Amino acid sequence: MKIGVRYAFRLHRLAGAHCRNAYLTPIFAALALAAAPALAQLSWPSKPVTIVVPYPPGGSNDTFARELGKKLSEAWKIPVIVDNRPGAGGSIGAALVSKASPDGYTLCLLSSSFTTNAAVQPSLPFDPIAGFTPVAMVAKGPMILTVSNKLPAKTTLELFDLARRNPGKLNYASSGQGSTNHFATELLMEAAHIKMTHVPYKGMAPAVTDLIGGHVDVLVASAPSIYQHVKAGSVRGLGVTSKGRSPVVPDLQPLATMGVPNYSFELWWGILAPPGTSPDIAIQVNIDVNRILASPEMKEVLLREGAEPAPMSVAQFAATIRNEIAGWKKVAASAGIKPE
Repeated sequence: MKIGVRYAFRLHRLAGAHCRNAYLTPIFAALALAAAPALAQLSWPSKPVTIVVPYPPGGSNDTFARELGKKLSEAWKIPVIVDNRPGAGGSIGAALVSKASPDGYTLCLLSSSFTTNAAVQPSLPFDPIAGFTPVAMVAKGPMILTVSNKLPAKTTLELFDLARRNPGKLNYASSGQGSTNHFATELLMEAAHIKMTHVPYKGMAPAVTDLIGGHVDVLVASAPSIYQHVKAGSVRGLGVTSKGRSPVVPDLQPLATMGVPNYSFELWWGILAPPGTSPDIAIQVNIDVNRILASPEMKEVLLREGAEPAPMSVAQFAATIRNEIAGWKKVAASAGIKPE
């Protein structure tokens, strides 16, 4: 049912339910009839919808947005346009959406770096909570704990024991100060009660290269970044960061079963809308996205990018964002993580 028609129907029913006075009934009926055409104009979607991707083309955010956009366009019979707005670690595109009209025609597909950035950057050009309407979680994906082949540790327990006996002497790479894998590793050290030295790189590629070369000891990285090297034997994979086993990395156990029972970290991708977006629109998009996520085609796309479907309600997604920002602020304060 179109959203505008549904609103008109509700108003008409409200008028009938509350107009017990015979003299008032014609008045409310007239109001309902007069409002119906105006509300019908609010039928959504009735024009192209734009999904802003705050990163360059080619990455997982872009891939997911384009696949979802194609399938949403088929469902809505309306063009869905993907608009890449990279820059400032995703802040430029996110700010654009935060300031857009809350009419449902501008959405944003971003990832878990949204919450880690919010935890360490006090001067973002938007409020990460009040500045958006959470709409739908799209996918989640584990990271992999890997070590250099030069390191003698062949299991997580051996790694933790080695790190405890040599506090601060082992080092770990990240793709940059305040990156998601920086947070993931700090959280792991806290759970395992170990201390390693952080070596930030300008991106994941040089970090992986130095891990393969044995110049750094440890790296927590996404499956697309490192799994091929694990399978090739260039580095050693010790476990995945998800709570349970993941189809993305079927041959590795969760770290939670190997020495750090309370540890878990997963990358995620989701859709946000401008603040003040109608709950009806948010719920409709959520339902349609969740339906697409159940399709074999979409599952295959996600798996290729190191992820799996993670459908949840609008309220659950909103709670996830709030809880993650609060949690990462605590980790950042404890570990002294600051933006570059």
